[in-house]
Amino acid sequence: MNVLEKLKGGLVVSCQALPHEPMHSSFIMGRFARAAVEGGAVGIRANTKEDIAEIKKNVTVPVIGIVKRDYPDCEVYITPTMKEVHELMEVGVEIIATDATTRTRPGGQTLADFVKEVRAAFDGLLMADCSTYEEAKIAYELGFDILSTTMRGYTEYTKGIKIPDFDLIERLVKDFPDRAIIAEGGIKTPEDLRRVMDKGIHCAVVGGAITRPKGITEDFVSAIK
Repeated sequence: MNVLEKLKGGLVVSCQALPHEPMHSSFIMGRFARAAVEGGAVGIRANTKEDIAEIKKNVTVPVIGIVKRDYPDCEVYITPTMKEVHELMEVGVEIIATDATTRTRPGGQTLADFVKEVRAAFDGLLMADCSTYEEAKIAYELGFDILSTTMRGYTEYTKGIKIPDFDLIERLVKDFPDRAIIAEGGIKTPEDLRRVMDKGIHCAVVGGAITRPKGITEDFVSAIK
């Protein structure tokens, strides 16, 4: 069974914690991943080679790997350069996800040139984290294996749009039937998940609603204030 078949129709859990967050620890991410897989997750999305190495000690499901790194004068921070790609290759991720928005990449590199470089080095699957339909169309034309809605609501020009954007998800499924469409972003409840799955997507990614206890607690606390 290939990687996409393993993910089809299932839930991918994003296990990430940034340095300023209380759960920041490769050990903890490894245990989060194990708990997610024991709960039925078919894949994990994770950040940094250190976290992924620990996660791979705990689970055998496919990993969507990213490295979040800030570069000066650049808004793209999800796997922005080949440096991050090589780090992910070191830990054997099955899928590499990158920001596929139209924003400027480090050094002014185009997405098209970046994809060529990645393809020359990496023989796994490439996932486009998009924020608009137009970006997904460009990613499709550049040959990305997976189109996702990860960046919807997180770019300057999509801020304030309610996510999950069910209409966008439905349009991507309809217009790019030969590509795996992954819904990611804003899926907070089992009902949200059911609704995006009903749009015919390949699979869905849920992160904060499962693996960010601080945010989950804040949601409950805000309900009683």
